[in-house]
Amino acid sequence: MSISLADFISQLISNPALFITVLLVLGVILVNGWTDAPNAIATCVSTRSIGPKSAIIMAAVFNFLGVFVMTLVNNAVAQTIYKMVDFGDNSKNALIALCAALFAIVVWATAAWVFGIPTSESHALIAGITGAAIALQGGQGINGNEWIKVIYGLFLSSILGFGLGFFITRLTGFICKPMDRRKTTRFFRTAQVTGGATMAFMHGAQDGQKFMGVFLLGVFLAKGQGNITSFEVPIWLMILCSVVMALGTSIGGYRIIKTVGMGMVKMDTFQGFSADFAATICLLLASFAGIPVSTTHTKTTAIMGVGASKRLSNVNWGVVKEMTAAWILTFPGCGLLGFIMSYIFMKIF
Repeated sequence: MSISLADFISQLISNPALFITVLLVLGVILVNGWTDAPNAIATCVSTRSIGPKSAIIMAAVFNFLGVFVMTLVNNAVAQTIYKMVDFGDNSKNALIALCAALFAIVVWATAAWVFGIPTSESHALIAGITGAAIALQGGQGINGNEWIKVIYGLFLSSILGFGLGFFITRLTGFICKPMDRRKTTRFFRTAQVTGGATMAFMHGAQDGQKFMGVFLLGVFLAKGQGNITSFEVPIWLMILCSVVMALGTSIGGYRIIKTVGMGMVKMDTFQGFSADFAATICLLLASFAGIPVSTTHTKTTAIMGVGASKRLSNVNWGVVKEMTAAWILTFPGCGLLGFIMSYIFMKIF
């Protein structure tokens, strides 16, 4: 099942509920752009391998390529998010609950951005729609077979991200030790830009698919087709998602770049490259397995591994504690907010 651009525009004009849903989904994508996408380019900016403005433009381009290429090759992540919850057979109530969840996600993510904390919009998205589904359907609103992939993703991004960051940094340092430092620094400055581009690509591949899955869920619910179990992602939606995400990155990206790339660990160029390489491997594996993981979570744990490869004190554990607390609070906090907003929206609408 898919939907053409002409059909979508026609539905959008004639269906106010769909119009509101689309605005909320685009709002969530915009917020993701200014809170999650900057993590992809944080290290290459912090090591001064590329300027912030050029990095943001690069991120926008490779976000789109990630959305486009990975969705054509494998849209398993979008399918997982789409099937993770069940809003029931009443399409009207289901659409109201979905809108409530999206509103909760925007509120949660905006509050985190105000404090400069790089929370995960992936986790917020999962928590918000889960809370809304429970409010509507109780325990039946959760598809356990799909939701368990989130738990796998948490372990994959934490353990593998940290471990690869640690190992790749040690290996790179060992290989380059006898080499001229000035030459390796020039090489890794270029490699850092490449690493930032691949991270932006994988951010589009992961997060872009998550939000397109929710976008199509809203479209089908608005059309009274909540029973659709499989779909194809149209190219016009890939372009729309990428453009809105890029706009979000240009609005508020530098604040998160400063926290992730500069506040947590002071890195040389080869260490920044190692963090990007480690995170890219994790995200690529997760995307092909259809496991929704957090770009923020993966990148920051890789950076922690990079810092710990030298010595544990090289990591600013104060910043790490703040981010970890935000991650831990996101699931119950945004889930509860989605749950409460669903009840409020149901009373109002």
